[in-house]
Amino acid sequence: MQRTPRLFIDGQWVSRTDHLFDVICPSTEERIGQAADASEEDVDTAVRAARRAFEDGPWRRLSVGERAELIERAAELFGVRAEQTGWLVTAEMGVPISTSVMLARRAANTMIAWAELARSTPLTEFRTAGGPTAVVREPVGVCAAISPWNGPVGMAVGKIVPALLAGCSVVYKPAPETPFDIAFLVDALREAGLPAGVLNVVTGGAETGRLLIRHPGVDKVGFTGSTAVGREIGAACGSEFKRVQLELGGKSAAIVLEDAEPDQVRAGLAMGCFFNSGQVCAALSRVLAPRRIYDEVVSWMEQAAGGWVLGDPFDSATTLGPLVSERQRMRVENYIGLGVEAGARLVCGGGRPEQPGKGWFIEPTVFADADNTMRIAREEIFGPVAVVVPYDDPEDAVRIANDSEYGLHGAVFTSDPEKAISVARRIRTGTFSINNFVYNNRVPFGGVKSSGIGRDSGKEGYESFFELKTINLDAGTAPLFAP
Repeated sequence: MQRTPRLFIDGQWVSRTDHLFDVICPSTEERIGQAADASEEDVDTAVRAARRAFEDGPWRRLSVGERAELIERAAELFGVRAEQTGWLVTAEMGVPISTSVMLARRAANTMIAWAELARSTPLTEFRTAGGPTAVVREPVGVCAAISPWNGPVGMAVGKIVPALLAGCSVVYKPAPETPFDIAFLVDALREAGLPAGVLNVVTGGAETGRLLIRHPGVDKVGFTGSTAVGREIGAACGSEFKRVQLELGGKSAAIVLEDAEPDQVRAGLAMGCFFNSGQVCAALSRVLAPRRIYDEVVSWMEQAAGGWVLGDPFDSATTLGPLVSERQRMRVENYIGLGVEAGARLVCGGGRPEQPGKGWFIEPTVFADADNTMRIAREEIFGPVAVVVPYDDPEDAVRIANDSEYGLHGAVFTSDPEKAISVARRIRTGTFSINNFVYNNRVPFGGVKSSGIGRDSGKEGYESFFELKTINLDAGTAPLFAP
C-alpha cells in the first residue's frame, strides 16, 4: 500500500510532489510511500488557515456541548477505521498488529472521554473574595502540536482533541517516521463536520517543526519527544512568551523491595521494560534490586525478557516488533556495547535475532552488576534494554532513583501498602506506579526536571488549552454570573 505525499490545509488534502522523503517499513525495510517535507510556505499557509478559523470562524463560538457532539461523531467514524489505522501504524513503525489495532480502538474511546470531560468542566467560575469576580476560561488560540513516532494514534488524539474541545485551532505535525496514519483521524473529523481551517496537518522533519514553533501566528506549542529537542523548543517559546507544554524523555526507576511478589515483578517489568520494544518514554528501564535478593531479581528480569515473541508484526502471534529505524537500532546497539565496556554483565539478549531475517529487530536485553554511574543507567536508550542496579536499603534505593536528570515515571514493587506509599511520595517524578506499569490517559501525565513541563491528559491536560481571564464585576453585572 503506497501512501502519497499530502498535507491537510484549510479543510482540504493538498498534494505535494516536491521536497519528498521516503517512509520505510521497519519490519520489511521496504518503502511504503513518500511524504511531503513541508516548506516554509506550506507551514505559513497552514498557520494562517488556523488563525482565520480561530478569529473569524464558527468553531470557538459554538457551545462546549456542540463541540463535544462533533467529537463524539468523529470518534464513532474513527472507531470504524481502527483496523485500517492499526495496520498502517504497524507498517510505519513496527508495533505488532494486535497492539496497534487495540490502541486505535482505545484512541476512539479516549475521544469520547475527552468530550465527556469537556462537558463537565465549567468555563466560568463566580467568586466573591475581595469583591464579585468572574474567572473565565477562554481558548488559548492557535496550537502547534508535534508528536513522536512511538505512539502516533494516541498522541494525535491527546494533542488534537482537547485543543479542539477548548475552541482552539490546531496545526499538527506527526513524526516523519509515521506521517500517514493521521489521515484516518482527519477524515473522521472532517466527515463529522469540523469547519475548514480548525485542524491542519503538515508533515516533515526537524526544519518543518522549527518553522512551525517559531511562526508568529502560533500561540501555544505542545511537544512530545526527546529532551534535547524539548530544550530547543522551550528556549524558542520562552523568547516569544508562547505557552508551551513539553513531555520529554525519561530514565525511570522501578524499586523492587524484599517483600515484592515475584509474579508482579515479572509481569510489571515485562511491560515496563520491553513493551513496544522499549520505545516508551515512561519505560522502567532502571530496575533497583536489594542485594539480599539481587540474583533472584536478575532471574525474574531474564524470565520477563524471555516471554516475548519476536517476529513479523503483522502476525497476530507476535508480541514484540522491530525498532522503528535502522538508525534507532544502531543507537541501541551502541548503548549495549557501552554497557559491556563499562563492566556490566550481559544476562540475556544484546544482539539481533536470527529470525526474522529482515527488519530492524533487537533482542530484549538485561544487564546486571551495573551501577547508577554507567551511561546505560543514566541515559535514555529507547530500546528493549533493562539495567538491574543493586541497593543496600530502601533509603539507598530512593537516593539512587532520584539520582537522575529525569523525572517522568517510576514504580515500586512491595507487598506492604504503607511502604509503597512512602516510597511513592519520596520519588521526585511526575507519575508513579505501584506493583505495575501503568499508563492512564484519563489522569495528568508528565514529568519534572528534564522530563518536561506541564501535564498531558486528564482535566489538567484539557485546562492547559485555556487562558484565564478575570472580570471584576459591579453591582449590575454580578447577578449575571452568580449561581
